[in-house]
Amino acid sequence: MPEPAQLSLNTATVRAQWNLAQCVDGCVRHGIGGIAPWRDKLHEAGVSEGARMIADAGLAVSGLCRGGWYTAEGALTDAVLDDNKRAVDEAVAIGAACLVMVVGGLAEGSKDIAAARAMVEDGLGQTLEYARGAGMPIAIEPLHPMYAADRACVNTMRQALDLCDALDPDASGALGVACDVYHVWWDPELPDQINRAGASRLLAFHICDWLVPTRDLLLDRGMMGDGVIDIAGIRSQVEAAGFSGLNEVEIFSAETWWKRDADDVLTTMVERGRTAS
Repeated sequence: MPEPAQLSLNTATVRAQWNLAQCVDGCVRHGIGGIAPWRDKLHEAGVSEGARMIADAGLAVSGLCRGGWYTAEGALTDAVLDDNKRAVDEAVAIGAACLVMVVGGLAEGSKDIAAARAMVEDGLGQTLEYARGAGMPIAIEPLHPMYAADRACVNTMRQALDLCDALDPDASGALGVACDVYHVWWDPELPDQINRAGASRLLAFHICDWLVPTRDLLLDRGMMGDGVIDIAGIRSQVEAAGFSGLNEVEIFSAETWWKRDADDVLTTMVERGRTAS
């Protein structure tokens, strides 16, 4: 079971309560070993100041959320590609282990998911070229199929790894996957695809839980142990495949955890890391 030093706080978990400075201070108080900022929190603090405060606190950075959204303008515009370059630069500035990519869904008005996936592959390829030069690994995060239309048309580990094989056939470590249990726990191919990924492709591991019933498919994630995901089992699989990074806690919870005192959230996160992960 992960001890606090093996956990990372994704700032989404307390996004309603704390800014980046408060998240950093909270990690230190609770003995949490890492942090994963979202770009909005980083921008509020200022990238340079955010990087300084994280480094001064001695925190590892398990990832930066997020780049991607290649389909947002219906084509690979300069604006989309430039924003992904900025995301790479920001990830480098804070010493992130990877830049997490939520790739985008269908273009507005489109029903052509194959075209969306082709656009994503093209965009990832162009971003990867830039990221290689910056020394920043790119982690494709497959999202649950319920998000295929509006958030990510890459929905399984197999799809994400197929992109990795196409764009980085040598498995150089420049391109891999972010395995978020909320999105992939249901997939009967998951154990095989985790093994396929191996240490070179497993760049991030995100944990939370799937509640039954789930009141909101985006904003009602559960704390570890409150739902039906075999988190410990999946963690054992990624570790057996070679993953040795932090266990990043990412919980979107508008009606529960975002309404709790943030220190209570982190106290519970540490406890559940030990008992339910």
